[in-house]
Amino acid sequence: MIEVVASMARGPVFLAGEVLECLVTFTNPMSHLSTSASSEMLAWSSAQIHCQFHASESRVALPTQGTKQDVQAESDTVLIPSRGERGQCVLDTPPKILFCDLRLDPGESKTYSYSEVVPTDGPPSFRGQAVKYVYKLTIGCQRVNSPIKLLRVPFRVLVLHGMPEPPFHQDEEVAPSNPFLEEEEGSRRDTRPLERALDMLMITTSRRCPYMFNITNVRGKVAKFCIFKTVYRLGEDVIGTFTFSEGDIPCIQYSVSLQSEEEVQEQYQRRPGQAVSVTGHGRHLESCLHTASSHFSLPVPLNVTPGFTTDIVTLRWRLHFEFVTAREPVEAPVVLQNQSEVTVWTGAEHVDVDTFSWDLPIKVLPTNPTLASYVSQFTGTNSINI
Repeated sequence: MIEVVASMARGPVFLAGEVLECLVTFTNPMSHLSTSASSEMLAWSSAQIHCQFHASESRVALPTQGTKQDVQAESDTVLIPSRGERGQCVLDTPPKILFCDLRLDPGESKTYSYSEVVPTDGPPSFRGQAVKYVYKLTIGCQRVNSPIKLLRVPFRVLVLHGMPEPPFHQDEEVAPSNPFLEEEEGSRRDTRPLERALDMLMITTSRRCPYMFNITNVRGKVAKFCIFKTVYRLGEDVIGTFTFSEGDIPCIQYSVSLQSEEEVQEQYQRRPGQAVSVTGHGRHLESCLHTASSHFSLPVPLNVTPGFTTDIVTLRWRLHFEFVTAREPVEAPVVLQNQSEVTVWTGAEHVDVDTFSWDLPIKVLPTNPTLASYVSQFTGTNSINI
């Protein structure tokens, strides 16, 4: 028996275009039955990255494809990383051979390093109601005259979509320079693509410019709403303020929800006019009658998928507002300045109300993959015995 352990030391989350590194260790464990003749042999081992796509049959109508055989003979030496997986493989990298003809004595182990650039032309990791995109690193091993064994290590991929054009020339520096450190000329230009992408991401999501909105219904103005930006990265808080003192219509209650919209492209919809799938990721509810101002704070979870678009599906983000307003003025409680007794104000038993909603589109971008690794459902380490 040989134990195979694959471990991604940096974590299980990567940005598209980043180099994925994984250490693969092969061990022949020592036991009380081990002898000098208990050596183990492996014919070969290779590894590659692939992305599996799976669509819901009730929501997505994919074009009919020919019958695809995914059966691998026991004596076959060709690695098929998606063998036995659901859906179809939409992206894979060329396989890389780790070794050929490996011999391990009892208690001996050998470690091999695998590295590959995560493709930039693929979709991000996503588990939606209509489609799923799942990335895995698959390591294949085979003994002589034995079937291939597969070790899969799932990981998450973040893709930068919707980034605006940089407001500076490529020759200019993205990050501030330190005058106390000597740098060789051109070293800043040679910064790794991941660092440049993260710098650009920080600049884009750090810009603040107040956006003002007048909230009105058919009866008049309800409140003024202010939000400081509309582009966020994973892990940030969406913060907004309401000013009800400037409204003509009393607002009794409001709620704000952070939602994602998953829309199947028209040509792939199972039914014409198919509804968009909406998923909530947080909600703030507050009673605000006789309140001059209020605010909310909704965190963008680290484990959600930023907005993206593929040939089959589009994911967008929005803030969904719901307001409950009174049709008639509601008298506020009056407390005299020289009153010594405690006054208890009791709300009206019946109030005629109107309700209305409003959606504000926002953009959600990725964050530093190291930060996202802390809440990942994947461990970045898997093992098998062959």
